[in-house]
Amino acid sequence: MKQKEKKYFYEMDSVALNVISIVLLVIMLVITKIIYGLDISRTNYNIGLILLIPYLLLHEILHSIGYVVNGAKFNRITYGIHLEKGILCCSCKQEVKKHTILWSLMYPFLFIGVITYIIGVIYKIDILVMLSIFNISGCSGDLIMFLNFLGLKNFKFFEYDNPLGFGIVTEENMENKKMFALKRIEEDNFKQTVSTKVSVSKTSIIVLILYFTLCLISIII
Repeated sequence: MKQKEKKYFYEMDSVALNVISIVLLVIMLVITKIIYGLDISRTNYNIGLILLIPYLLLHEILHSIGYVVNGAKFNRITYGIHLEKGILCCSCKQEVKKHTILWSLMYPFLFIGVITYIIGVIYKIDILVMLSIFNISGCSGDLIMFLNFLGLKNFKFFEYDNPLGFGIVTEENMENKKMFALKRIEEDNFKQTVSTKVSVSKTSIIVLILYFTLCLISIII
């Protein structure tokens, strides 16, 4: 007998997210030192600092491209900057199929992580290597979700206003299923709006002002 579809809501474990991000960063730095011998000069540091935020914004744009190319509607895509939680995000406020979310999760990791890293190593472009490493480190949440979702049967995925949260709709019984670095939350915490295309927290505004000020000082000095 066919099971009725049910919604389940999850939130990313922020501690696990940060730990895995640091582990990925250390692993990539060690690998790079061994195979490439990355030498970050002062000039590269300054340029890398200036390009870091735009590169991470490109990460979110690639998520949205992954969504739209694989069937999502662009008018249901929103962006957010929540640096107090250590994240920039791209959210899809509609139900999408399994293959759509899997591809969206992998676009930044593949295109401005793995591929750009290989190009940077081959052509000895230190800045590109460095930016790719930081992007791969920032893919910790994407990789956690991707690996968890691979083990699920067909499901539909959607996101809401919690930048660390998402929901899935499935016939599979998820009540006792363990999801690595993800925790179940109650539906009462669910809120979904698409009125604001881009949302930036007050803390993020302050951090961005300080960031661009630091970039300006590094250029002048």
